[in-house]
Amino acid sequence: MHFVRIAIELVVGFAALFTLTKILGKATLSQVTAFDFISAIVLGEFVGNALYDKDTGLESILFAITLWGLLIYIVEWCTQKFRGTRGFLEGKPSIVIRNGHLDRKQMKKEKLDLNMLQNLLRQKDVFSVREVAYAILETDGTVSVLKKSKYANPTNEDMKQPQKPVYLPVTIILDGEVDWDNLKKAGLNEEWLQNELRKHHIDHVKDIFYCEWKKDEGVYLEKKAEPS
Repeated sequence: MHFVRIAIELVVGFAALFTLTKILGKATLSQVTAFDFISAIVLGEFVGNALYDKDTGLESILFAITLWGLLIYIVEWCTQKFRGTRGFLEGKPSIVIRNGHLDRKQMKKEKLDLNMLQNLLRQKDVFSVREVAYAILETDGTVSVLKKSKYANPTNEDMKQPQKPVYLPVTIILDGEVDWDNLKKAGLNEEWLQNELRKHHIDHVKDIFYCEWKKDEGVYLEKKAEPS
């Protein structure tokens, strides 16, 4: 009976966790933030304790998983609905290499030493810092890399082409809200933004789902889907 009880509780726990991951969606699974890491530990502890604690029944397993899943769902809903909560709950990407130079201040802030950075770069098939124009430490601990033009594949040297400067795209509008800090850092202003919107026949910023600006390519944007 002891093994039967463990088997039943294990199957129920597995089914409940599997259902929870389906409800939360694929995006949550692909981005393991600090909050997601804590959630995984807590959920694993719930199921583990339930398996080996005779006083813990199926009701306790389902209640714990359901309540914790509800808390995760609320947090995810807040980050989707209220943009201001994303930085606090999910964290923000950090530029650790800027214009080919290490940003030591940002690395210190993120507790990222040079050996760790080199390890993350090698995972992106980059074996020298000199190859990198920009490196961004993402919220899940991985690094996104934008190589200098002469190290890109195929290289400009192979193509006998002159080197071109590399520019990092700047997010201007996200979920219908303007990121004024990014707009200012890019050397742009509200008047410029209004002119760009008029060029694309857009009357309101809220109609835009995503908009980015790149110095050498200009504006790229996507409108929000029309309500069905």
